[in-house]
Amino acid sequence: MTTRLRLLITALVAVLLAGVAVGYSALSGSRPEEVASTAVSGPRLVVLSNGRLSTVSRSDPSGPREVTEQRCDRVYSAGGTTSCLRPVGAFKAGELAVLDAGLREVRTLPLTGFPNRTRVSASGRMVAWTLFVDGHSYAANGFSTSTGILDTRSGAVVTSLEEFTSTVDGAEVDAVDRNFWGVTFTADDNRFYATMSTGGHRYLMEGDFSARTLRSIADDVECPSLSPDGTRIAYKAAVNGDPQQGWRLSTMDLKTLAITPLAETRSVDDQPTWVDDRTIAYGIQRDDGINDVWTVPADGSGVPAVLVPEAASPAPIG
Repeated sequence: MTTRLRLLITALVAVLLAGVAVGYSALSGSRPEEVASTAVSGPRLVVLSNGRLSTVSRSDPSGPREVTEQRCDRVYSAGGTTSCLRPVGAFKAGELAVLDAGLREVRTLPLTGFPNRTRVSASGRMVAWTLFVDGHSYAANGFSTSTGILDTRSGAVVTSLEEFTSTVDGAEVDAVDRNFWGVTFTADDNRFYATMSTGGHRYLMEGDFSARTLRSIADDVECPSLSPDGTRIAYKAAVNGDPQQGWRLSTMDLKTLAITPLAETRSVDDQPTWVDDRTIAYGIQRDDGINDVWTVPADGSGVPAVLVPEAASPAPIG
């Protein structure tokens, strides 16, 4: 399928989804968190409440939340920068909106595709995004993603990680079936981790932004998320290597590559978030289509618990 045909199909589907979104918003506009808005101070979590950027107290995450007018499909905040992947609308492509600490829009980038993942480096300088441009599930055959990175300080934009030189076990890989998704940044703003899929394998890749390179670290790792201390990756792995069977959350020690399966045994199709060095948060959709943010200990102990009801896309701030 040509790129032009993919983009045409994406635009047509966007029009159809926009109509569905309008109906959904009308039906769900009276949900409690939509009408309850209150100032939240202290350590907080950024979440999406019915598609609107919101904050909750980390000491009372199921309590009152501050709901803004910013609408996003995916969101992440760090270092005073918020990345908001805005939804695709009727006759309107999506976009990346970069917001400052006061949630004022400082930059937008037009994007073609359906919002899927986004991350911001701890300093707030680097912003990454992943879009579906063909297919809408990592379990689907023939899916295609587009992953880019913005340096908010220099203004440099990498529209696709396919521009980087990629190596697996030291050998360069330039196959046309390469897909990248799920960026997570290290503390130095230059290095990052991401997933690369090619030839039926999914690899954890370590990237160097300035050198424009990516190298393989491990196999069967998707949607990595680096711990605050920089020593571990939380991620999802396809059960028995088959995404059709779902995904299991685990952590990996980056020094030893030792894997710790987490106590969450349900399938989790999300990029996990570290609330702190001991706790992993992630979204799971209920049977009624509403998402909840769950949490589980990072050491494999404990049991999953709801952290923020009726919310998605968590990120710790403050």
